Amino acid sequence: MIRRTKIVATLGPASRDAKVLERMINAGVDVVRINFSHGTREEHIEGAELARSLARAAGHAVGVLADLQGPKIRIGKFENNKILLKTGDQFILDAECELGNQERVGLDYKELPNDVETGATLILDDGRIVLGVSEVKGSQVYCVVEQGGILSNNKGINRKGGGLSAPALTGKDVEDIRTAAALKADYLAVSFPRSGDDMRWARDVMREAGGKSLLMAKIERSEAILALDDILEASDAIMVARGDLAVEVGDAAVPALQKRMIRTARTKNKLVVTATQMMESMVSSPIPTRAEVSDVANAVLDGTDGVMLSAESATGQYPVEAVAAMARVCLEAEKEYLVSSENRRLQGGLPDNIEEAIARATMFTAGGLKIRAIAALTQSGRTVLLMSRRSSTVPIFALSPQEDTRRKMTLFRGVYPVKFGGGSNDPEIILNHAENELLRRGAVRNGDLMIMTIGEPVGKAGGTNTMKIVKVGEHRKQERKVES
Repeated sequence: MIRRTKIVATLGPASRDAKVLERMINAGVDVVRINFSHGTREEHIEGAELARSLARAAGHAVGVLADLQGPKIRIGKFENNKILLKTGDQFILDAECELGNQERVGLDYKELPNDVETGATLILDDGRIVLGVSEVKGSQVYCVVEQGGILSNNKGINRKGGGLSAPALTGKDVEDIRTAAALKADYLAVSFPRSGDDMRWARDVMREAGGKSLLMAKIERSEAILALDDILEASDAIMVARGDLAVEVGDAAVPALQKRMIRTARTKNKLVVTATQMMESMVSSPIPTRAEVSDVANAVLDGTDGVMLSAESATGQYPVEAVAAMARVCLEAEKEYLVSSENRRLQGGLPDNIEEAIARATMFTAGGLKIRAIAALTQSGRTVLLMSRRSSTVPIFALSPQEDTRRKMTLFRGVYPVKFGGGSNDPEIILNHAENELLRRGAVRNGDLMIMTIGEPVGKAGGTNTMKIVKVGEHRKQERKVES
């Protein structure tokens, strides 16, 4: 059984060593995440190049996801680096304060006094500190501590229910998009978008920089939930970013929202990655907790395209073990997912175009006949994406001469990119070569049924218009008869 769910692993100090990263790729990494919240431009470019060179040496395609930092809404610093707040204390968030003390602290985000009013609830340090706004005067937000604790320098601020007006792209993000374009990132993740317009803005900036990345919206604001359809329309993928989202909507709301987001994304033919603390304990432990195993498995059962490791692979002590553990869990969960999916039939209205008609027909046929594998010859990957939105037990081998297309397809659930092409424009010769490639890989054997899809004329992007059912080895028997 081949794992269908893809693994995204964040690069960091624990995984930049070539030997470690090579082991991670062999353990199952499909996409590496470059976190622009840390590191330099040179480190980001070197990391992407290292991952790609190691993947090529291993005979794999590995995608690169560039993840923007986004607006960081934080408090400033304290005279003694931290304070202790007790429930019932009075405390002031002051946009003009330079160095904080027991009574007040400054703000990196100077617009906060304009974004809140009496009665608002502010959540600091990922929910560890809760402040109720009692009054706003000029640059000062007067608060009452509703949940106390230690508050230290530069901790983040969220508003319960959303409503902070910081733009999705900062000046740093614009520069980082240029870096992402330079390293030819396959995916660009935009942090804290509130609407489809934020994603369209990011796409414009990326195109101006010469980038061709697919855009991924990180859903981590309350407003993004309300605007989910608009954001999906303007994006190629979403990330269920459960950290900041849980702070804004409440942790109990996140599991149901996760299921809804994954279901909606797949329905709209978009990709989806599930992230945040999936195997957090493996930062310092060689094995995951049972709860983490269940968390990853549930994301797989929900139908996510990818599951993501953050600190586990970036700064953790066991980056290789974390990848291997995630791969094992995905494989086991997929057994149940596939069993429950075997009898599903195609849903939705009529296909909108020829590519979608071919994709639906392919997956319907694969579910009805005993098809061993699908060989999809593709230039752009569009038809393959549509195939991957349908539940199936049949692996899709995406055969493409385009390296950038192969890297993008590393995130498509149930899709396995293969370098292929060149030498002929004759569809029959190409299909014979495709059959031989799957035979060589052990994906099919003589006598198996397989499906092949191709576009004619050959080499035209977005032109898949043919589906063919092939009995493996049959054409070679016919050739031998002709020769004799």
